[in-house]
Amino acid sequence: MRNFKFSLTLLPLALTATAQAQISGAGATFPELLYNNWAKEYKASGGAAVNYQGIGSGGGIKAITAKTVDFGASDSPMNAEERQGAPKILHLPMCAGAVAVAYNAPGVPNGLKLTGAVIADIFLHKITAWNDPRIGGLNPGIKLPANRIVTISRSDSSGTTAIFTNYLAKVSPAFKAGIGEGKSVNWTKGGLAGKGSPGVAAFIKQTPGAIGYVELAFADKNAITYAHVQNAKKNFSSPTLASTSAAAAGVKLPADFCAMATNTSDPNGYPITGFTWILVYPDAKPEVKKFLRWCLTTGQKSAAKSDYAPLPVGVQSRVLDALKKIGG
Repeated sequence: MRNFKFSLTLLPLALTATAQAQISGAGATFPELLYNNWAKEYKASGGAAVNYQGIGSGGGIKAITAKTVDFGASDSPMNAEERQGAPKILHLPMCAGAVAVAYNAPGVPNGLKLTGAVIADIFLHKITAWNDPRIGGLNPGIKLPANRIVTISRSDSSGTTAIFTNYLAKVSPAFKAGIGEGKSVNWTKGGLAGKGSPGVAAFIKQTPGAIGYVELAFADKNAITYAHVQNAKKNFSSPTLASTSAAAAGVKLPADFCAMATNTSDPNGYPITGFTWILVYPDAKPEVKKFLRWCLTTGQKSAAKSDYAPLPVGVQSRVLDALKKIGG
């Protein structure tokens, strides 16, 4: 009788563990905080357990191409060569985010004004000190330190790098010719490189004189100051939810949703804004489709709490329609 009771106690637990759905994802660190928060909320609502690993957009593309995860994530669309290895893959935008130009300039408050051309020349090492006249001219009344500028970039293949360099290549011919754009670029010598957004944020915070680029949520989480960047309408814009939403709303996404959102022409938009995409195959398992539908509906309502802008309503509707391609 004792053994019989023991079996009845264990059997439901075993069935529960077996039946519990698991979803795996990997890729961009740009939306990592959001995706991890969504995973917690989704599970708490009775959904499947979602395990997301921020390994960089390049890593996410490799993982989904090899089908070692249920979905990948990238902050830039897959290029033609990458798509050859993943035929029929879908790009589904989940939200928009701002890439903050974060800095650690002793004595300089948040909101230093910078133009795209000045940022480009900083990363080209043409501007090497914080008290350079070109920075001072944009910020009258602010005492700038004489510290040497230390540029911080990403060491891994990164969609955040793709967004940042796409913007700089648009506003600076010298940057386009000298460094170019993409998830991995050949930065000029003299700076430091961190792995993932957390690595870049850590370098900026611990290095006096540093300047780098991270998703806004990582700058806020680490209490790092960041710049107001001049947009195409010559207005200086702070990376806020409102300015990110304005930039995203002004982008006309094509049928496959693959377009960059940088250098907005919206007078209130932040110019270094980008979408982030989930990469998934049409034959993904049903639980993945359920999770993505939740992200595009309930999840959009909580995106702002993590410093991400929800999709414009028109885009949200189109992406929900595109979900019909999953599972036939």
